[in-house]
Amino acid sequence: MFHVLVADSISSEGLTPLLEAENVKVYRKDREEDNYNPEDIDALLVRSATQVDDTLLSSLSNLQVVARAGVGVDNIDITAATKRGVVVINAPDGNTISTAEHTFAMISSLVRHIPQANMNVKGAQWSRKKFIGTELFGKTLGIVGFGRIGGEIAKRAKAFQMKVVVYDPFLTDTRAEKLSVTSLPLDEVMMQADIITVHTPLTKETKGLFNKENIPQLKKGVYLVNCARGGIIDEEALLHHLNTGHVAGAALDVFEVEPPTNHDLVQHEHVIVTPHLGASTKEAQYNVAFQVSKDVLAYLNGQSVNTSINLPTIPKEIYKKIQPFYQLGKTLGSILSQSAKTPIEEITATYAGVITEWETSILTKSIIAGFLRNRVDTTVNEVNAATIAKERGISYGEKHQTDSYGYSNIIQVEAQGKDVNLVVRATFIEGFGARIVHMNGFDIDFAPSGHLLYVQHTDRPGVIGQLGLIFGKHETNIATMHVGRMLQGGKAIMMLSFDQPLEKVLVDEILLIPDISSAITLEL
Repeated sequence: MFHVLVADSISSEGLTPLLEAENVKVYRKDREEDNYNPEDIDALLVRSATQVDDTLLSSLSNLQVVARAGVGVDNIDITAATKRGVVVINAPDGNTISTAEHTFAMISSLVRHIPQANMNVKGAQWSRKKFIGTELFGKTLGIVGFGRIGGEIAKRAKAFQMKVVVYDPFLTDTRAEKLSVTSLPLDEVMMQADIITVHTPLTKETKGLFNKENIPQLKKGVYLVNCARGGIIDEEALLHHLNTGHVAGAALDVFEVEPPTNHDLVQHEHVIVTPHLGASTKEAQYNVAFQVSKDVLAYLNGQSVNTSINLPTIPKEIYKKIQPFYQLGKTLGSILSQSAKTPIEEITATYAGVITEWETSILTKSIIAGFLRNRVDTTVNEVNAATIAKERGISYGEKHQTDSYGYSNIIQVEAQGKDVNLVVRATFIEGFGARIVHMNGFDIDFAPSGHLLYVQHTDRPGVIGQLGLIFGKHETNIATMHVGRMLQGGKAIMMLSFDQPLEKVLVDEILLIPDISSAITLEL
């Protein structure tokens, strides 16, 4: 008999799989009559109210799995759960439709001034001329971030006969054509769109994606919508450009701080707001509860699940052997993801050496997960990586070969797209850790961790000296430097590491050096 504790408010209908299971006893924390021993609890179900930290986990000594009935897992200490061998699962698909519908409702309400007109009439006024709106027909909708939710929004926009332009660095031509959208660089989306809605994860790349520098590049009179993550649109910059009239209006469901503290923005006459309601429908709440209930039951009964966030679904004894390569795979995927600035259509992992004696499919999936992790609007791991890659139009495969380039084991990952071909080769040496030994045709040797700068340049005297002058001017210390070249005086690369992330202004200055063709920051 398994004992399941439901710590937050979750509908009984959504808990049906657990409630009807003969080998499960369900306790609800909000029912005083439910007496349970914390040490007997096998599974914990939460929403956002319960903080699943190390203290709570330590009190549930028999806990096997914790499930978040929703997408976000910010209230769960993943590291603490993993250390205790507790599997964390969520419901990544349950709120896709509800968020897409809410976003489109916000767009419609924004351009027709519906909330403001509603308050006007309720205030015993009838100011029809004050609320002349804008039609969606024939307008250009810009979608920034084109995952599941972005795709659903595009379908609805097409029904309104809107033109849809999309920015997503990993959107393939095949998927764009399938959904009848036009894929463009971000600056072109910004210049063309009458309305822009964002649907990216919040990462270092997307934080402040719309800011005081680039909002003036938007079409004058643009409408901005954010039902994704607070912070993607800089709130101070948005307020400023609302006041100047460059931005005609904004619809916000999420904020940098929740509840929001920027009252001038919230109270602005051309801003409509909701309290993070993207997933707040009866259907979505049922869907996420039903999904995690079904997955928890499957896991407790010894079956694999597709929504595990922190642990691979392979035997622990095998995982222990391949764990260093599993982590290396995620790192290789991340390196390729951060290096690729155009869509990738195919990823191939090649293994050689003793590593080929083990099951390598889990390593390939870890590579795909590392590649996708900061590029999609949902949690990615080796369990669901294949499904998400397929949705994104990315195919993948793996090979085994005999040539290990003199190492006892080697992993090579190649990422190909219409205009790009990237190759990274790495090994793991007991006692020394992971090493990158080849990048895009150049032999090199460096540890893939920390704050890195990947520089492609011409092998000429003085290039390194010019770099040093820039770092000195910005009081930035180089921790390590590794170089590689093909021929003297030809193409070459440098990999530098630092104690802290580099400022964009510093990287921009490096790119002004004539012999440097590219400089890409990597956070590993």
